[in-house]
Amino acid sequence: MDPELFYRILFFILGAMIGSFLNVCIIRLPQEKSVVFPGSHCTKCQKPIRWYDNIPIVSYFMLGGKCRDCGARFSIRYALVEFLTALTFLEFYLHFGLTWLLLPYLIMVSGFIVGTLVDFEHRIIPDEVTLGGAIVGLVLSGFIPQLHGTDSRIWSLGQAGLGILVGGGSIYLMGLFGEWVFKKEAMGGGDVKLLAMIGAFLGWEYAILSFFLAPFFGSIVGIIEKIRTKDSTIAYGPYLVIGALVSLFWGQKLIYLIMTGQLIGKF
Repeated sequence: MDPELFYRILFFILGAMIGSFLNVCIIRLPQEKSVVFPGSHCTKCQKPIRWYDNIPIVSYFMLGGKCRDCGARFSIRYALVEFLTALTFLEFYLHFGLTWLLLPYLIMVSGFIVGTLVDFEHRIIPDEVTLGGAIVGLVLSGFIPQLHGTDSRIWSLGQAGLGILVGGGSIYLMGLFGEWVFKKEAMGGGDVKLLAMIGAFLGWEYAILSFFLAPFFGSIVGIIEKIRTKDSTIAYGPYLVIGALVSLFWGQKLIYLIMTGQLIGKF
């Protein structure tokens, strides 16, 4: 087999397997339950899911989306999360290759997937994702200084720490300002911690860029929700995630266009 094809298949399968675990996190973290014990089981009949019924993506369709024992329906979201994570891992491998950068970015985007789906459903982002992610990003910055574009471990740690402070601090201050203006909570604590996590992995510049990009994406959904439900309140974390991903892949070009005034000229 061609080595490149092998790695593409490998990362797709790895992503699907990680996606299976992320499903557990998405369900249990908001309930403050262990993501390790008990093992995967049917929430209706409580019977453990057999290993051959727990093959990512494949098992869902082989079982028709139902529990083998009691026939209870499983949400299609299980298979979709596994497939989304598989595609994400493949795309990150294709973009970054077999480099040290791939590891922290895969950890980061896994946290993004969990945080996004939990925030959409429960309007919270678990601390295990945000605070845990910020700590992991800080630690990995010491081991993989390339994460912040340097060969110095000390400088990389400093950049990660600065990213945490600037990222979390900027959105915290915006929340205080919004609370003063609108006389109600304008920004949740989970969003503050999420942008701090983004800063740990991507540095302060991309944290700030994510901060400014998020309202652009969020406002579109907010307007739609205002028209549809008369309520413009939205889960903000997913749009910080979009801003972070845009920053990761196109941040250098965007910053260049902004600094040279070319971005404004395009509009």
